[in-house]
Amino acid sequence: MVHLLAAIVMNQYPIIPAPVTLIQQPGHFTFNDQTVLVAGSGLKKASAMARTYLPIHDGSATKNAVVLKIDKSLNLNDEGYRLIIDEDTVEIQGKSEAGVFYGLQSLRQLMPAEAWKGAKSFEVPSVLIEDQPRFKWRGAMLDCGRNFMPKEFIKKFIDTLALNKMNSFHWHLTEDQGWRLEIKKYPKLTEVGSKRAKTMLQYSPAKYDETPYGGFYTQEDAKEIVKYAADRFVNVVPEIEMPGHSQAAVASYPELGNTGQQLEVATTWGVIKHVYNPEEKTIAFLKDVLDEVMAIFPSKFIHIGGDECPKDEWKASPRVQQLIKERGLKDEHEMQSWFVKQIDTYLASKGRRLIGWDEILEGGLAPGATVMSWRGEAGGIQAANSGHDVVMASTNALYFDYYQADPKTEPHAIGGNLPLRKVYDFDIVPAAIPAEKQHHILGGQFQIWTEYIRTPDYVEYMAFPRGLAAAEMFWSPRSKRNFRDFIDRARVQLPKMNINARPLDANLGLPTAEWKAGQVSNAYQTKTWNITSAIAGAGNYSILFQYTSGAFRLDIDGIEILVDGKVVATDAHFGRTGNEHVDNVWKVKLPAVQSGSKVEIRAKVRGDGGGDSNGDIVVSKG
Repeated sequence: MVHLLAAIVMNQYPIIPAPVTLIQQPGHFTFNDQTVLVAGSGLKKASAMARTYLPIHDGSATKNAVVLKIDKSLNLNDEGYRLIIDEDTVEIQGKSEAGVFYGLQSLRQLMPAEAWKGAKSFEVPSVLIEDQPRFKWRGAMLDCGRNFMPKEFIKKFIDTLALNKMNSFHWHLTEDQGWRLEIKKYPKLTEVGSKRAKTMLQYSPAKYDETPYGGFYTQEDAKEIVKYAADRFVNVVPEIEMPGHSQAAVASYPELGNTGQQLEVATTWGVIKHVYNPEEKTIAFLKDVLDEVMAIFPSKFIHIGGDECPKDEWKASPRVQQLIKERGLKDEHEMQSWFVKQIDTYLASKGRRLIGWDEILEGGLAPGATVMSWRGEAGGIQAANSGHDVVMASTNALYFDYYQADPKTEPHAIGGNLPLRKVYDFDIVPAAIPAEKQHHILGGQFQIWTEYIRTPDYVEYMAFPRGLAAAEMFWSPRSKRNFRDFIDRARVQLPKMNINARPLDANLGLPTAEWKAGQVSNAYQTKTWNITSAIAGAGNYSILFQYTSGAFRLDIDGIEILVDGKVVATDAHFGRTGNEHVDNVWKVKLPAVQSGSKVEIRAKVRGDGGGDSNGDIVVSKG
């Protein structure tokens, strides 16, 4: 009964992210052809958006009015707002123009579906809301290096972020498989680097679309997107990868590489060994590139990647080994740190801040650098505890290229298992960061890597509804988050949003069990996991072992099912799960289990190469 009442409230006030304070009021406000907009000073962008969203015209009436104003005396943070709806007026007060804009988004979410379709007359319920974000950085990363996304879709994606009060669009523009941004001083970056001979459709066994592939954004395209985002209070953070993930650039200008060979733009996914050389002339090239990037993107933060840079070519290069000695460096890791520090210093001289993936910690972190922690939370913990700012982007809950359910029922993806519930229950402030250091967590973002995500529709399918869960994670107080209420609100909002979201079906639960880094090793060990919670009577069950992150896959040499310590079923086949999955589902038939009995999986497992392996065990009946 309690949940039923809560669901009724959520259906009437289906706001995502959940507001800090929401107080129901009797009555409603009616929009009609006489409703006017009354906007105070300093609200040019917010009032323009209001005219886009609402059937209103400018006026000065005190009733039947939508009133927007900035009130710096509000006891809220800079992006906070107050929304008051009664029978006479809708009033939105913001600590800043951004706050007023976020109040508008809550108003839009209270509007019925017909209003989103152009109705001129409709009602919104009376309410008093006071709201503000938990974190400053609330965003999403879209990889356009692997697969190019059209400019108009980028705008639509930004619209969806803004609706859900996210304020950062991290635009991944360069990769081994494609350079996507016009650089006028180096035209070959797009003449050569934006095109590849074919596209990998499946990693193992390898399968390709043999059609040549290409695409890039002109500087005018990028400026148009930056302005479009700014009008919606979204900051665009460009990413120009270095020193790894740079084969497209080296293919364009071979002198930037380590071998002198003419390379092609990469056509396979994964970590690729061809990287920039660490010569001064390469640093000069990248400074030139960044000059043009900074002229397009006003973002304080410039992302330089810094991840997955193999050292093979540096180790094999006599010239790089000579440079290591000349620069007084210990090894190739310190050379990468030297490389990053050159760029950090240059960006700082231009009034910008460097941000990179957590590998930039290796060999010593540049003084002004901010870390984007993707390999779990360890990098973020290390950086924050050392006094560096952090954006959490963990594979554990924020990699939306991972499957949302059983791979047999989903479009092909890179791997992993990340259901909606696991995203929603995550928190981006690790317990290992003491309270006095937690201010270094700027916020978080979800990632859409596009190796196998080739179309805008598929981007939306993978991003939402998980992106709504992330938005609530980044904005709402932990105490306000309730998964069942979130689902009720999402069921109202998703149909109005005009996106190809994945349906809200039974894929709402957490994995049954999991393994974590350090729990396995290179040698086979017998491990046991409790799966009692997933057993619902006698019948056929499937057990999926699904790698989610880490350096090593997991090998599984058969499984046994135990009830109160006694083996009741087996499936002895060998399987593995990692960047590729081979026979990683085991099937058993279980007898009826008495209430109070303990049901377990027992398996011989090993991390193929070491203990850094993480994953989920998903048990399903049928």
